[in-house]
Amino acid sequence: MTPTTLAGEVREMEILTDGGSLHGTLTVPSAAVGLVLFAHGSGSSRLSRQNQEIAADLHEVGVATLVFDLLTPEEAAEDRQAARLRFDIGFLAGRLETATDRVLRDATTRDLPIGYFGSSTGAAAALVAAAASPEIVKAVVARGGRPDLGGEALARVVAPVLLIVGERDAEVLRLNQHALRAMPDAQVQLEVIRGADHLFEEPGALDEVSGLAADWFSFHLNGAALQ
Repeated sequence: MTPTTLAGEVREMEILTDGGSLHGTLTVPSAAVGLVLFAHGSGSSRLSRQNQEIAADLHEVGVATLVFDLLTPEEAAEDRQAARLRFDIGFLAGRLETATDRVLRDATTRDLPIGYFGSSTGAAAALVAAAASPEIVKAVVARGGRPDLGGEALARVVAPVLLIVGERDAEVLRLNQHALRAMPDAQVQLEVIRGADHLFEEPGALDEVSGLAADWFSFHLNGAALQ
């Protein structure tokens, strides 16, 4: 039996890939307005405290989430040594597309509008995957991301994009400003969290990120329909 909570349905989901199985947690609030897939970045995992907290805040506004690992356990172990896969944006975007296909075949989530939440290099993967499926992906949020690594795919992004960067994360802020200009056909907004660094660990900083993400996804996913 699938467990339920006040947030609705919560269950583990397996995503099959050529490289093995990926695992994630799917949470679907009652009367969900959309589904956001999380793409974590450099050296992180689905157990990231920041992503878990942001996902919980999305549930409060009726947004379902799939927080999953982009790498298999074997790949993650390799990446901890060589730090190679975390920067292979095409590879990570492909994993995100595979996960998207999985939720679109699931009876609980197949009719929900899709959004992506990416952090660090996962932000680039989210934008590349969004560019590849403009009819499916309705909104993207990047937290402390490296959207610049999306390269030429940025010019093909049409989904509304929210870029969130810490004020003290100077180099990443510069790269986000550059990426903003590289997406001429998308509605792109850049929000700078005052006093925050790359990990948003300052008091209240992560709450600001959650609030901005919740507003963005609520607005752009609520009522959106898959074509």
